[in-house]
Amino acid sequence: MGFSYLIPVGNPINHTKSKKIEWTTVLTTMKVLLATEKPFAKAAVDGIRKEIEQAGYKLELLEKYTQKAELLNAVADADALIVRSDIVDAEVLDHAKQLKIVVRAGAGYDNIDLQAATAKNVVVMNTPGQNSNAVAELAIGMMIYAFRNFYNGTTGLELKGKKIGLHAFGNVGRCVAKIAKGFGMEVYAYDAFCPAEAIEKEGVKCVKEVPELYKTCDIVSLHIPATNETKNSINRALLSLMPKNALLVNTARKEVVNEQELLQLMQERTDFKYVTDNKPDLHESFAKECADRYFTTPKKMGAQTQEANINAGIAAAKQIVDFCVNGNTRFQVNK
Repeated sequence: MGFSYLIPVGNPINHTKSKKIEWTTVLTTMKVLLATEKPFAKAAVDGIRKEIEQAGYKLELLEKYTQKAELLNAVADADALIVRSDIVDAEVLDHAKQLKIVVRAGAGYDNIDLQAATAKNVVVMNTPGQNSNAVAELAIGMMIYAFRNFYNGTTGLELKGKKIGLHAFGNVGRCVAKIAKGFGMEVYAYDAFCPAEAIEKEGVKCVKEVPELYKTCDIVSLHIPATNETKNSINRALLSLMPKNALLVNTARKEVVNEQELLQLMQERTDFKYVTDNKPDLHESFAKECADRYFTTPKKMGAQTQEANINAGIAAAKQIVDFCVNGNTRFQVNK
């Protein structure tokens, strides 16, 4: 399958006004660009290729690129684009003259300029839920790591019986809740957009105010997006409410944490720990001042499992085909 359009036969400039211009239909194969600085697993790429080529489209790969110019060049004739954490800003969209849809293989989409995409009539989608279990397992794993004192040989704490607070109760939050209950933890959640009934239905205690969540729980796991309202919202005033031996887990976005205020709090409270898969801007300071109570992965890796790779990648490919064939915009985020 491809896109068809009309072009004049010969050079229309040479036609006089009295001569009739003849037109012919040209069919072009739609190009889907998979641009991933952090490549998908091979099984994921194979699955994406199968979905794209079965639809009659062409898949082009741009993997492990190091210069933005490489992306600008590759996207110039792309009709559809699949990315992971790659930046799709106004400059990229300006170069993508034929682009109709961008799909972020994952839940977060703050790496895409939605306003610029809308101005260019480009549909932007994400693939919610496809990597939720991978992120949830990482969050729980980091909780164990932190409560066992980062495996330094000293006596740590168990998760059983501890109170965990989920700041947002979306797909990842639900997965964390399910695993946490298996550990025998008391699970609480706050979500401004999720009805209390839906939270309670999952066997989770609904908290009505954010400060109450932090005051109540030994562990708070962040699952909020980075928006104008949430950036720097996890601040000193909020975190200071947490009880002794508190732990903050961040597998969301680093921008939601006020790093300077968190660092100051951890310098004063030697019982407070912070683990994240979003390397902080103040990483060097955290590592120096709070080395025994702080951990970060080198890169964001919540979705870095083969299963999540495959799920999110294939979902992105299917959404592109469904959009092009049926006009389905169910997962559009720039409405």
